[in-house]
Amino acid sequence: MSRQARIIDGKAIAADLRATIKTATEKMARKHDIQPGLAVVLVGEDPASQVYVRNKGRQCAEAGMKSFTHRLPAETGEEQILELVENLNRAPAVDGILVQLPLPGHIDANRIIDAIDPDKDVDGLHVINAGRLISGREGLRPCTPVGCVMLARHALGDLQGLNAVIVGRSNLVGKPLAQLLLNENCTVTIAHSRTRHLNQVCHGADLLIAAVGVPELIKGSWVRPGACVIDVGINRVDAGGGKMRLIGDVEFDTAVKTAGFITPVPGGVGPMTIACLLLNTLRAACTHHDIALASYIDLTRI
Repeated sequence: MSRQARIIDGKAIAADLRATIKTATEKMARKHDIQPGLAVVLVGEDPASQVYVRNKGRQCAEAGMKSFTHRLPAETGEEQILELVENLNRAPAVDGILVQLPLPGHIDANRIIDAIDPDKDVDGLHVINAGRLISGREGLRPCTPVGCVMLARHALGDLQGLNAVIVGRSNLVGKPLAQLLLNENCTVTIAHSRTRHLNQVCHGADLLIAAVGVPELIKGSWVRPGACVIDVGINRVDAGGGKMRLIGDVEFDTAVKTAGFITPVPGGVGPMTIACLLLNTLRAACTHHDIALASYIDLTRI
């Protein structure tokens, strides 16, 4: 008799997290007359980025936060963006700054990210925040990796001792996720497109996280029976008839027959990324105003 994996509902888990954040922001407003503020900088007309930024603004408002969106033409120069970032660093109403990636090719993304105040870097990409993470210090963490860990905890509870395999080694997901899972006392393997016998490496995972950006790279036969699979990939592919559809890095239709738990695409990791961005904005506001985050939100539950 065949069995199917339990679907990890990222939409529902993210909605619960956003509700918790909203309660915390309302309490902060009543007690301290503080409303966390997030500034987003969007350069160019990338359609996916446009949708993402609109969603961020809407969810900020729903969570009781201020949202400041700065839309700049694709031809905007690097110095102009740096000047805007410096103004946002100094702005009292702005607790978090996010520069939407990717940036146009003529702009050095690292230079822009390095200009953001690390305590306002809600994407968690500044080298200082990367150093804080790897050295075990408090700081802002990249949103997608934090969301992945939350989803895995929701499915499995305690992650201690699990063999975790991450397919993907980016600075945005793979590398910080490895550190977060080490902090959970997992045994972590980082694999990638050049890993020899990748199928065997994946099959050894209790927790398998795909974040490589290759549509359906991970086959169902690569998944250990009962494993938890977190699919970070969001790939747009031709669905025929001039339409596009979203698929992940995991071959869902086969993996769902083998895994114990699995995230769908869409509706898995994606909603958690924005919810964790709001959490980072709340955390940044607490740092900015010298307030203990734990007095507003139960960190043991998220």
